[in-house]
Amino acid sequence: MHLSEFSYRLPASLIAQTPRAVRDASRLLRVTQADCEHLRFAEFPDLLRAGDLLVVNDTRVIKARLRGKKDSGGKAELLIERIQGEFEALCQVRVSKPLKPGRFVTVGDLVNGARLEVLERVGEFYRLRFPCPVLALLERCGETPLPSYINRDIEQPGSQEDAERYQTVYAQNPGAVAAPTAGLHFTDRLLERIEARGVLVEPVTLHVGAGTFQPVRVDDLSEHRMHSERYEISIDAARAINRCRRTGGRVIAVGTTVVRTLESTVGVDGEVVAGGGETNLFITPGYAFRVVDALLTNFHLPESTLLMLVCAFGGHDRVMAAYATAIERGYRFFSYGDACFFEHRRSG
Repeated sequence: MHLSEFSYRLPASLIAQTPRAVRDASRLLRVTQADCEHLRFAEFPDLLRAGDLLVVNDTRVIKARLRGKKDSGGKAELLIERIQGEFEALCQVRVSKPLKPGRFVTVGDLVNGARLEVLERVGEFYRLRFPCPVLALLERCGETPLPSYINRDIEQPGSQEDAERYQTVYAQNPGAVAAPTAGLHFTDRLLERIEARGVLVEPVTLHVGAGTFQPVRVDDLSEHRMHSERYEISIDAARAINRCRRTGGRVIAVGTTVVRTLESTVGVDGEVVAGGGETNLFITPGYAFRVVDALLTNFHLPESTLLMLVCAFGGHDRVMAAYATAIERGYRFFSYGDACFFEHRRSG
């Protein structure tokens, strides 16, 4: 398939710049085999039935954006891609000129700051050495890494509200530099309602990397190479997922990150395997899903790998028609936007 097949026009006014006042007050577009239904997210539990299994991503967003200066005096903006050991990290670095090994970037102030050493260039990233534990420095000096399409008229876009709202209520394991946004709509009370219906909720972990925002730069999608992300599935989660599939329940993925995690860990016997690893699975139309039966997700950027995955799940024409309906009805798009629910994966 070609990149242009996943293009659509979105008015800038529909890009959500702030979260709704209440998480589950978001709108929910329910996409069935025949049509679309317009709901509020608070109604999502009514779409579930006893025996279903809701799989969520419990990664926790770290304060991954750092602002500083090169040792030559120029400005530098860093975005952590992933932490590699206690004192090293792979980073995107925005500077006027490329950095060379042995140079330094200073972040933070005189009291809380630190000098980071450039070790090497790794593709589009730099590997940096920190003089203290990476997570500790991020807590002191880092900012919430909001996507670039959230434009705020302030110097530092990651506010205190974002530190709380750009995080799911069930976030546990630090490591993501972007939120698994389908989960942002859930509240503790809503999860209690879901479990009261006889629906199990199981967490898996996939640490979303900065590569999720990288544009696809080739027209022929067979030439695209997906970025790699770390995942972990517990023994309990794997057992619950496999049991649900054997007993006829639906495995419902909350977000594209959960889809990639589950579909990356299916063994030759068709069962999900517990453990951890790396996945660079690139899902496009034509992919044969083996685990996920239904998908809850936000609305994604044009020509993004996330939209391609959703089109693979729901069918290209049906998904693009649903997006057109959402635009016509004024739904909010992207990270802080509304949600859609595909109850049936494409046939064939």
